[in-house]
Amino acid sequence: MNSFKDVFENYQWEDIKARLEKVGLSDVRNSLQKKYKTIEDFLILLSPAASGELEQMAGIAQRLTQKRFGKTIQLYAPLYLSNECQNICTYCGFSLDNHLRRKTLSDTELMVEASVLKSMGVNHVLLVSGEANKIVGVPYFRNAIRLLKPHFSNISIEVQPLEEEEYKLLHHEGVHSVLVYQETYHQDVYKQYHPKGKKSNFHFRLDTPDRIGRAGIHKIGLGVLLGLEDWRVDSFFNALHIDYLQKQYWKSKFSVSFPRLRPAEGIIEPNFIMEDKDLLQLICAYRIWNEDLEISISTRENEVFRNHIVTLGATAMSAGSKTNPGGYSVDKESLEQFETSDGRSMEEVRNIIKKAGYDPVMKDWESVYSGC
Repeated sequence: MNSFKDVFENYQWEDIKARLEKVGLSDVRNSLQKKYKTIEDFLILLSPAASGELEQMAGIAQRLTQKRFGKTIQLYAPLYLSNECQNICTYCGFSLDNHLRRKTLSDTELMVEASVLKSMGVNHVLLVSGEANKIVGVPYFRNAIRLLKPHFSNISIEVQPLEEEEYKLLHHEGVHSVLVYQETYHQDVYKQYHPKGKKSNFHFRLDTPDRIGRAGIHKIGLGVLLGLEDWRVDSFFNALHIDYLQKQYWKSKFSVSFPRLRPAEGIIEPNFIMEDKDLLQLICAYRIWNEDLEISISTRENEVFRNHIVTLGATAMSAGSKTNPGGYSVDKESLEQFETSDGRSMEEVRNIIKKAGYDPVMKDWESVYSGC
C-alpha cells in the first residue's frame, strides 16, 4: 500500500453504519472470548449491542492496561503557541472568521510560559497552534523547540499538517510525537465543516500520518472530533487508520485521543451527542482491540469521568491545561480554543491518581534515547 487512502477507499461510511447496527449480543460475546482481536472485532465492540456488556469490557480493559503499562499515568500539559489560523472550521474558536484578538508568543513569552509549566512539575509538553504557515510555520516551530528542548524531556506537537521533509527537520530538532486529527472521516460532509483553508483538503490531511511515519517520528497520535458525525462510524475509521499505520510504520508507537466538542466562541453545537457511557465503551473497545495503544484523556472531560478512567484504560492525561496562547502567565485573557471541563491543577490531578493506587509519571522519556 502506498498510503492509507488505498485502504480507505475500500470502505463506505453507510456500509459500516449498517454493519454496526446488525451486530448481535452473541457476536459481542464471541469477540470478547477471542485471544487475538482484529479490526472486525473492534467494530463489534463499538456496536450498540456491545453497550450491554460494558461492565465486562471495563474489567478486561483494566486488566489489559495494567498488564501492558502497569499502574501508571503519564501527565503532560499543552503549551499554546498561537491562535492565528487561516482555516475556517465551524467547530473551532480559532477559526479565521471569528473576530478575536490574535496572539503569537514571542521568545520571551514562550520562556515565561515554560517557566510556569516547569514550576508545575511538567516534563512532557505538547506544543499547539492554529494553522497559519506564514506566521507560525516550520521556522517558528524549530526556534520554539530549540528554546524549549533544554527544559523538557519530551516535546510533542499538534500543529498544521506538514510535508515529510518538514517533519524530518522537526524530528531532528527533538520532536518526539506528532498528533494530527482527521476530525471526521465522513468525506461527503468534511467540506461543510472546513469550507476554507488548506484544511479543507480532505486527502492531504488523510495522508498526513503517512508522511509522519515516513519521517521516522517516534510516536503518532490520531483521533476524531467526537460530536461532528456518528462517533461509532468515525471511530471505526480511526481504528482502521491506526491498524494500517502500525503495520506500515512498525517502528513508531501510536496513541489515540478522544476530543469531544466543547463550548468555544462561534462554534456549532454537536450534531451527535456522546454520553459518558459511550466514551467509556469506546475507550474499552480500543484497549481490548489493541493492548499496545496509548490512550490519552484531556481536560475536555469532566472531573468525575477522569477520576474513574484512571483505572479503566487511560495511559496519559493532561492537567492544569490552558488552551490560549500565554494562558499560563502572560495573557490569561486571550481567547481559548475551547473551554476545559476539568480545571484542577496538576498537583490535584497527581493526588487523585495516587489515591487510585496509580503512579503519576512526570518523566518517562529523554531525547537522548532517540539520538536527539
